[in-house]
Amino acid sequence: MRPLRIVWQRLVDSRGRTCTRCGATHEALELAVAKLKGALAPLGLEPTLEIREVSEAAFKSDPSASNRIWIADRSLEEWLGARSGSSQCCSVCGDSECRTVELGETVFEEIPEELILKAALDAAAQTLTAA
Repeated sequence: MRPLRIVWQRLVDSRGRTCTRCGATHEALELAVAKLKGALAPLGLEPTLEIREVSEAAFKSDPSASNRIWIADRSLEEWLGARSGSSQCCSVCGDSECRTVELGETVFEEIPEELILKAALDAAAQTLTAA
């Protein structure tokens, strides 16, 4: 099986906490990867999820590094024809302007399962045609 690599990173504070927006994205990623495993196995592709932590110091210098997803070495935004933006977050993030995904007129603070699935399926299709 060929891997379809999905990488996600988010802020984790010194107490092991992350914000609600990253928590919701994590849940969406887990659901999407489970669905992708079933859908892509017959095609010889296996989605893998790597989760990285962004330290508080790194986050303070670049809040947009948190809640970021790459699929097959390209950003989620690139796969979707979207762009990244920012909006004020909450608890763990303090007053920081955290990453959002802007697709058309819609702004996503939490990245939904449907966007992850669409980007991953596009990546899978490209992987299969490049083989």
